[in-house]
Amino acid sequence: MRIAQDSNPIRSEFADDPDMADIVALFVSELPKRIASMQEALCSGDIPQLRILAHQLKGAAGGYGFPKLGEAAALIDLGIKEGCDENVVRSRLGMLAAFAARIRP
Repeated sequence: MRIAQDSNPIRSEFADDPDMADIVALFVSELPKRIASMQEALCSGDIPQLRILAHQLKGAAGGYGFPKLGEAAALIDLGIKEGCDENVVRSRLGMLAAFAARIRP
């Protein structure tokens, strides 16, 4: 998976769906806390917790219209599952955080 390295905002696939606007906005508002929890888990060495959080985000992101975010979270989940070096996992989390910072409802 390639994540574009630009600064353009990323909007939900449901951005124009009035029935989804409120829940997408809530998901987006909670995203920084999710990312921070993932970073805290990595920094504290709680890799199992990081995998749980990545797996949860992987599953949720597509439902809110952000499939690429889900793919980025899946890379973390898979990396941990496959026993990747911590630096690889850290890099993937950094890419996820940068991508998430561009997300708008």
